[in-house]
Amino acid sequence: MRPLRIGVIGSGEAAAGDADLAHAVGAALARAGAIVVCGGMGGVMRAAADGACSEGGTVVGILPGGDAGAAAGGVTIPIPTGLGEARNVVVARASEAVIAIAGEWGTLSEAAFCRKFGVPVIGLASSLPEGVVEEVADGPAQAASRALKLAEARRELSRRRRVNA
Repeated sequence: MRPLRIGVIGSGEAAAGDADLAHAVGAALARAGAIVVCGGMGGVMRAAADGACSEGGTVVGILPGGDAGAAAGGVTIPIPTGLGEARNVVVARASEAVIAIAGEWGTLSEAAFCRKFGVPVIGLASSLPEGVVEEVADGPAQAASRALKLAEARRELSRRRRVNA
């Protein structure tokens, strides 16, 4: 069975506390065997990638530009898209659940695409408007745990639909 793909979205310039949360989330996801999907650049994305990398995890960075070398150090698989902010759609589609940490307009767009595509969004220290985040987690461990459970449920539902089609 393929590993679950959990997105971590948030500000490209994260405050220290938000970066600490993202690092802990990335580490928890890697320990659980999930692949971390992110925008591959700075702030929350870098911290989540570094956290996952510190635990030997795999991080897919969906980059806005065309240069794979621009990816944050913890990104193990950089995907240069050349799409700019439109790469947010790819982050949403590539994720089976998403954890939103802090963030502003770009994070809001990623979360909105997730909701449109049926991808669960867990908030952690998130400033996203009510209704965008499906659940709010108390800490990194709970955010990772809930995202993994919701991704598993989503994958199982998808499998059942394919079998019954």
